[in-house]
Amino acid sequence: MNPTPSTHNTHTQTSIPVFPKLLLASKSPRRHQLLRDAGFDFEYIDIQADEDFPPTLPPHDICMFLAQHKSQHHHQPIGERVLITADTIVYIDGQVLNKPQSVEEAQQMLQTLSNQTHSVYTGVCLRNDEKTHTFYDHTQVSFHDLTPAEIAHYVAHYKPFDKAGSYGVQDWMGYVGVKGIQGCFYNVMGFPVAKFYRELAAFCKG
Repeated sequence: MNPTPSTHNTHTQTSIPVFPKLLLASKSPRRHQLLRDAGFDFEYIDIQADEDFPPTLPPHDICMFLAQHKSQHHHQPIGERVLITADTIVYIDGQVLNKPQSVEEAQQMLQTLSNQTHSVYTGVCLRNDEKTHTFYDHTQVSFHDLTPAEIAHYVAHYKPFDKAGSYGVQDWMGYVGVKGIQGCFYNVMGFPVAKFYRELAAFCKG
């Protein structure tokens, strides 16, 4: 993919999209890595927003609500760029597992996920000065039965306190704890790159 910024967002069957520069409002190193590896040209910007959401929302609406909420906290002109905000949630048995605040909470989350199948939802909001578009992706993740020793080892050595659900699919827990994945692997990392590519192409073309 040609990552060179361009105001000509043409896309035909004989060419791949040429995207404008992105403004990425995410501190997540996983999202930075995924967008870099996919060839996107982006600039990181800091947006401060709370992560509260209406408790009656279904999970796919929660992640989109939070992505839009973050986007609305950027008040500067976007120009020819596209502002990207996103939020990933882990959902199981009607409960949202956020980032753990302590060792005990991290261990409890992993015990909840042990030998179960849970859902990972990522909402992504695209915005320029003229329009906004929000979408989500959904992946199901099944875990092996985790022993207390495995859980304690993981939390002590990998410190997953910046990760929803208290695990990273790209690290030790993904290697030894995940039994199977149905859907986009990169969505579990925090960003559905393939769907984003197509949604962004349509957004820039429309």
